[in-house]
Amino acid sequence: MGRYRRLSLMEREELSRMLAAGSSLRATAQALKRAPSTLSRELTRHRTTPATYRAVPAHQRAQRWAHQPRRPRKLAVQPRLRTAVLRLLAQRWSPEQIAHGLPQRYPNEPTMRISHEAIYTYLYVLPRGAFKRELIRYLRRRHRFRRPHKVRRTSRPVQDIISIDERPAEVASRTVPGHWEGDLLVGHANASALGTLVERTTRLTLLVPLKAKDAAAVRQAFARELRTLPAQLRRSLTYDQGQEMREHRLFTKQTKMRVYFAHPHCPWERGTNENTNGLLRQFFPKGTRFTQLSRREIKRVQAMFNDRPRKILNWHSPAYAFHQLLR
Repeated sequence: MGRYRRLSLMEREELSRMLAAGSSLRATAQALKRAPSTLSRELTRHRTTPATYRAVPAHQRAQRWAHQPRRPRKLAVQPRLRTAVLRLLAQRWSPEQIAHGLPQRYPNEPTMRISHEAIYTYLYVLPRGAFKRELIRYLRRRHRFRRPHKVRRTSRPVQDIISIDERPAEVASRTVPGHWEGDLLVGHANASALGTLVERTTRLTLLVPLKAKDAAAVRQAFARELRTLPAQLRRSLTYDQGQEMREHRLFTKQTKMRVYFAHPHCPWERGTNENTNGLLRQFFPKGTRFTQLSRREIKRVQAMFNDRPRKILNWHSPAYAFHQLLR
């Protein structure tokens, strides 16, 4: 990779001329032998109005910014704060826990404040060596390099949803059985998945083998699994707004179960299912290829999982609690 070069005054003047002549950004970038993203950032930073770009003022401003000294990092210049942060890291606190925990430990000391982002930045700009390796080892994920946040492409929202806000109070209180939460446990490279359905009162879990992750396959497999239950034990299903539940109206018609949708990015609204999926990773670790597992293997895990005693059930198993309801 070549060494980065800042735009010169001549390049800025050519950019200004070509834009005034109506050239596209991509054509201008090709003429200047620059990346379109470089010119896009230049315009974002130095346009005087949305339609006006002047080369000389832009060049002067860029030169001024380039020679401004950078502020030193907080942890580099405050040894007491650095010591406190590193001590909590060694106790396996996450940077976010540290950021929220310091004000409680030092309520009257404004200098003992730092954001979790500043802690991550400090750790990842340290020079290579044993000290950096040791600090990175304290983090949950232990990545050697900072990973960019994934930008998810927005997909078409699920139509005609019934919000979780309209769900009856009996569902939230868990007083009436037959209300379920559902989700997918995703396998290797997002290429396969396993359906998970959890009954909110008894915590009974149904593992649903899937041939595919599309809406039709998920709807058919979930409906087939739930129709084996008595009608009084299939009252509703709470789901996230994933595309695999696009056929929820047809699912309701087949099962007589109303589907309620949680708010986007609110997994705690389906906390029982989220917790269950975490526990199931003991049996199906990340990277599992679910298409290579037989239905018999999956159902064997389901039986083992439902036979484990649960504290929330007075140390009875979900299978025992569910069979008591059937009686």
